[in-house]
Amino acid sequence: MQNSLSSDFISEIVRKHNNDPQQLTAILHDVQEASGQNYVAKEWAGQIAGLLKLPIAHVYEVLTFYSMFSTVPQGRVLIEICNSASCRFNRSQELLGWCREELGIGVGEITPDGEFGIVYTSCVGACDVSPALKIGDDVYGNLDRSKFTQLIASFRENRPELREPLICQS
Repeated sequence: MQNSLSSDFISEIVRKHNNDPQQLTAILHDVQEASGQNYVAKEWAGQIAGLLKLPIAHVYEVLTFYSMFSTVPQGRVLIEICNSASCRFNRSQELLGWCREELGIGVGEITPDGEFGIVYTSCVGACDVSPALKIGDDVYGNLDRSKFTQLIASFRENRPELREPLICQS
């Protein structure tokens, strides 16, 4: 499932950042978010490089260096499972099992409808509430099977009010 962003839309994102090459990571982040599948397609990266007058190799260096970026679709809702020692000790593998049961996918996979994807991530800073996972900018911890099911349902049904009590406050 490939989402297509228009050249004009990408140009607008670059203009929003004043066509400033120093804003490359922010631009890539905005494009990735706008993709609806949490990735930056190769042709979009090429357009960004052209607009910023940067070598495409430089844009790819940034895209491949930072783990927050992807050049392949990862699903509309990207579930980042914390793979730190604390979370592994506190049942992150059980959390991954719930993902397999609920969504039918494992790490590095996306659901056939493109809605959900799962990746491992390094520490999300929620060791005190592990096992934890991150979706977007929000971290969810102290998860059990019931809370996890509620969280997935909130995204399937587009009901953010169901997930608000699950978000870890910093």
